[in-house]
Amino acid sequence: MGLLRYTTYRFAQAIPVLIGISIITFVLANMTPGDPIRLMVQGQEVDAETIAQLEAQYGLDRPLHERYLDYMAGLVQGDMGHSFHRNRPVSDLIARRIGPTLLLVLSAYAFALVTSIPLGILAAKRRNEPFDHVSRIVALIGVSTPSFWIGIMLILLFGVQLGWFPSSDLVYPWWPPDAYGHDGYLEHAVETVRHLLLPMIALGTLQMATLMRVERTQMIDSLQGEYVKLARAYGVPERTILRKHAFQVAQLPIITIVGLNLSTALGGAVLTEFVFNINGLGRLFYEAIVQLDYQLIMGITMIIATMFVIGVIITDIAYAYIDPRVTYGEAE
Repeated sequence: MGLLRYTTYRFAQAIPVLIGISIITFVLANMTPGDPIRLMVQGQEVDAETIAQLEAQYGLDRPLHERYLDYMAGLVQGDMGHSFHRNRPVSDLIARRIGPTLLLVLSAYAFALVTSIPLGILAAKRRNEPFDHVSRIVALIGVSTPSFWIGIMLILLFGVQLGWFPSSDLVYPWWPPDAYGHDGYLEHAVETVRHLLLPMIALGTLQMATLMRVERTQMIDSLQGEYVKLARAYGVPERTILRKHAFQVAQLPIITIVGLNLSTALGGAVLTEFVFNINGLGRLFYEAIVQLDYQLIMGITMIIATMFVIGVIITDIAYAYIDPRVTYGEAE
């Protein structure tokens, strides 16, 4: 089985997973106490006949299984339904909000990788020294502290007390500079980084701490391997041993964690977007749940589930580039 066939096979395996997620989400959303139509007309004087007409308009008077089959039939054709409360296609609402969330999550992952891997390697190289003890304390604090609390502390310190960084909203790099009143792309890029820095650190700290602990452990195991001892016996420089022998083997668990923790990062983005007043997908998801906007809940859930499944598949494929022993069933 070659790489292309393996990728096709994994995507085929993902189809029943996504169908299962859609069934569970659809049933749970529709079993939630409350009436989305009454929430939609809240504060207005409407009679029972108007409510019945609205229920018929949105298909809420039909059996649950019929509504689910209709939804899946439209989803296969690219139609994610219509939002009850916003009276707009779900796909348009998601398209407007997914950009900030992807920017936040990807930048948080970049921060986590750039900081955790060097710190983990250095902690393993200086095992049981002061730097190693400090790094383990930092990692413990990082995995134990909620992202929203870190965000609040960052806002109070760097946004309110020191005034170094903005504490709300983002500057989108894909918008033109004149939309924000910036003089040129350089100022636009600087402001993008300044607005992104605090939420990026708040969301990425958990990932950074987790990856740093795993990197340290794996590097210690790699540096104690027989192949490393043999390389040292032949007089190979320590830097070469770290770069060519120990480092590559130690990255396999890192790749796994990066792929599997995507769901954690997307979940943390919901709270981070609230703390920093970012109009992203997580905030839209929360609003959809509060308003019982079934179509919007389904659309966002399916997008997040698809992103997670794709992340896991990419993680599996990346193994082949890190570990040559992975052949995906090819003949040895």
